Formats: sequence, C-alpha cells, structure tokens
Amino acid sequence: MIREISLMTARNPGMERDMEGLQSVQVNRSAAERRAATLATRRTVKKEWQAAWLLRALSCIDLTTLAGDDTPGNVRRLCAKARRPVRDDILKALGVAHLNITVGAVCVYHEMVETAVQALRGSGIPVAAVSTGFPAGLSPFALRVQEIRQSVDAGAEEIDIVISRRHVLQADWNALYDEVAAFRTACGGAHMKTILATGELGTLRNVAKASQVCMMAGADFIKTSTGKESMNATLPVSLVMARCIRDYHERTGYQVGFKPAGGIRTAKQSLDWLVLMKEELGIDWLRPSLFRIGASSLLADIERQLEHHVTGRYAALHHQPMA
Repeated sequence: MIREISLMTARNPGMERDMEGLQSVQVNRSAAERRAATLATRRTVKKEWQAAWLLRALSCIDLTTLAGDDTPGNVRRLCAKARRPVRDDILKALGVAHLNITVGAVCVYHEMVETAVQALRGSGIPVAAVSTGFPAGLSPFALRVQEIRQSVDAGAEEIDIVISRRHVLQADWNALYDEVAAFRTACGGAHMKTILATGELGTLRNVAKASQVCMMAGADFIKTSTGKESMNATLPVSLVMARCIRDYHERTGYQVGFKPAGGIRTAKQSLDWLVLMKEELGIDWLRPSLFRIGASSLLADIERQLEHHVTGRYAALHHQPMA
C-alpha cells in the first residue's frame, strides 16, 4: 500500500509578477512528447500494488457532473456515490474497509452547490464549483467575480475558475495575472483551481507560460481542461505543467496542485497520471490536497478493476453503480 503522507499543505500566496523571467520560458516539444510516451511503458504496477494505486487514484477523483440536465436528485445520487465509491464487500476483501475511502471532491455547477453541500454534510468531502463563466469564460468580468463569491457563500470549499484564453493567445501576461489574482481574492478561504483550457492555447510554450503566470497570481491548483474542449488532458501537456509546478516549488517553496481533466475514463489511464506525478514531482503529490483527476465515468472502471482483483472476474461495466 502507498504509504500515508501528511495532508497539510501551505496554500500558495502567489508572488510579484516576473514578466522578464517569463520570456525565458522554453519547451522542447519533441523531448516532452518522447518523455510522456515512456511514462506508460517504463513502469508497470501489478496485483496488490495495482489495487493500492487504484485506491489512491480513487481518493483523488473530483467526481463531476456538469450536464445541462442536472437535477437535485442526480446530484444527491452522485454525492452518495462519493461517500461510498466502492462496494463494501470489495473493500472488506481488500482489507481496507476501515480506511473510510472517499473521493477527493464533488464538482458541480453553482446551481447545485447547496444541494451537494447538504448531501455531503458530515462526510468531510468538499464541494467544488465551476465558475467564472465556465466553460468559455466570456461573461462580463464583474459577473465572473460575483459568481465566485456566490458559490463560496453557498458552501463551496473549492472553486474551479477558467482563464480568458485570449490573454494567452495575445501574450498579454499582465492581464492574465491581474485576472487570476482578482479571482483568487474573490475566493477568500476557498481553494482555487485555475483551468487553462490547454487544448485552446496553441503551443506547449503557451501552456508553460500560462501555468507560471497563474501560479504567480496565487492559484492553488493548475488544471488542464474544462472537459468541454475538443482536446483535453494529455500526457505531454500534463508533463509540461508538472515541470512548471516543480520549478515554482523550487523557486518559492510552495507546492501547487495539479488536476488533469477531460478524457480520463479508464483505470489504466489514471495509473499513467499517477506515475507522471510520482516521477516528476515526487510522492508528496500523490494525495488529494495536491492531485485531483476531474472525471465522471472513471470511478466505475476503477471499481470494476478492483472487483476483478478480488474475484478474478470482470463484471460488465453497466453492473457498476453510476458514478
């Protein structure tokens, strides 16, 4: 089993903007792609170790519903699954029933925050709200700030904000810094995850610069995608962002979290991202306070794989409770 680690992480206070240093940021795309391609092939996790890693991945999931047909009933059902993500008989067979394993958070639109908070009361599972005109981020600035405050007032402990992609595409890094800093102020005590929408930023160098600016402005997490873009989380993009996090930690001493989102649907994929975090950032980043996976269907496949580990048989995916 992966050893337990302290759950306390000092929040990133941000730093003064350093736009001169930003100009020196470079990314070797070919090298990044080669390195990412080896992550899934150089390391394998089998048998009880795979089960342990899958339980770790499960504990880092932001269990998400961001659909136009969300209802209070759907959200309450999702929250019930968040409380008990794996069947009791499977956890007992694995010898971990006493650990009270839950997902990392439940992520919803603002309209469903109060419902989720009520459904999760007493569980210790935070509610994350997508905000700032998610997913496009093109609503008026004052409304985006107001949306953050309203979600915090409704009980959200985490806010997933989206940046204005035009600031990156126009290389207006001061505007991006000011925007993210304003969002961080509006979050107050709530942790802020900053969504870069990397599939719309054009180049890996833009991804790296945007990552650095958002951390300078006080982001507690940087996140790949909204899940609504045509290209979401990929290993090369995640590698670049993880190395930016490492550079920022070496520079300031503060640990910033990472959240890939969009397209991570299988247990095998979740292991690839855990390997990336361990090899690039170290074991500290294998915990919910510094690593999350934004997903909706991933949990069902993890539960299916854990059932196979216990019984030796694969159940049909539709036999798993809805995640």
